[in-house]
Amino acid sequence: MTEIATENLNEALTGEWTIDAAHTRIGFSARHAMVTKVRGTFKEFEGTAHIDAVNPANSHVEVTIQASSIDTGNEVRDNHIRTNDFLEIEAYPTITFTSTKVERLDEDTVRITGDLTIKATTREVSLDFAIGGVAKDPFGNTRAGFEGTTSINRQDYGVAFNAALETGGVLVSDKVGIDIEVSVVKAQ
Repeated sequence: MTEIATENLNEALTGEWTIDAAHTRIGFSARHAMVTKVRGTFKEFEGTAHIDAVNPANSHVEVTIQASSIDTGNEVRDNHIRTNDFLEIEAYPTITFTSTKVERLDEDTVRITGDLTIKATTREVSLDFAIGGVAKDPFGNTRAGFEGTTSINRQDYGVAFNAALETGGVLVSDKVGIDIEVSVVKAQ
């Protein structure tokens, strides 16, 4: 790949983009039994972005995740998460994010604030994304990469299942960490 020079970064970032799901990871982690973390990903999602690097307030991001595509590496656990105890995928098949504000914090960081909807409950969240760069791939596509993190309280979205532990605490933490590594392809 040929990397775009830093002085041309704003020009290279500005435009219409589509998430490359094959090279993107939407991950999460939650504490289990108060002693370890369970990590997982969503395997099916799509999204678009309009990026205006000179005037980030004109930028916009939309992502739709298929809730049934959850994968924690354990089929029994995944099937439980799909039930009414957690994501209730029959009634709420998608998780969505629609940006409401985009800010450039510095040359390498963007903050995207928006509405995250899980189980028909919408809350505002902010994610800080490091700009990984822009490059031309061997097939003539312009690609950009971003890495972002945030955390949410799953109780805020009606994802409330839990069990008390004999030694104190609960089986599943309320705090869920979200980590995203996204590759986007520019419209030609």
